[in-house]
Formats: sequence, structure tokens, C-alpha cells
Amino acid sequence: MKELDLKYPTCPIRNVLSRFSDKWSLLVLCILFPNKTMRYGEIKNAIPDISQKMLTNTLKNLEEYNLITRVAYAEIPPRVEYSVTEVGKSFMPAVEIMINWAQENFEEVSK
Repeated sequence: MKELDLKYPTCPIRNVLSRFSDKWSLLVLCILFPNKTMRYGEIKNAIPDISQKMLTNTLKNLEEYNLITRVAYAEIPPRVEYSVTEVGKSFMPAVEIMINWAQENFEEVSK
């Protein structure tokens, strides 16, 4: 789990955004959100350029931060499903605004 920013321990922006501001977390949330539940392999197939290690770490972090849930079924073969939590769902409108902004401004920003 990421530690609190000790210089600014009460700053919600620094201490919340740092939890999912890496390269993959928002992408995983965007893949999971419209699909309700997905298995690991489905997520991996939807993001072909993520390594197995990074996907595993990203899923663990998002679960630790209460943005996704992981449900393991005692079956043979084992089945694990991931879904976005209510906290994660409440975050998605802000993510959608960022996605729209990025699409509208991509050319200007990437000059």
C-alpha cells in the first residue's frame, strides 16, 4: 500500500490520486467498469501490452484501495472474477471527463 505523503498527510489530492495515477490503473478501471465482472484472462486480453506481473500488481493495488473487488470461487479449475466497487463506480464519471478531455486535446498536448 502506498504510504501517506508525510509532508502533506491531510492532502486528499496527493494521497488519493497517488494510489491510481500509474500507467495501468485507470486503464484497468475503464476496462472493468462497463463489463460488470471480468476474469483475469479477459482483462489481459483487453490490454495486450500489459505484462502479467504488472496486471497482477495493478489488480492487487486496486483491490487494496477498495476500487475493485476480487471474488475467488472454490472450483476446479479455480475461477476468479474482478469488478468495480461502489467507490470505484463513483470515481468513473471523473475518469470519463478526463478521457473526453484527452480525446479532444490529444493533438494539442502531443505537439
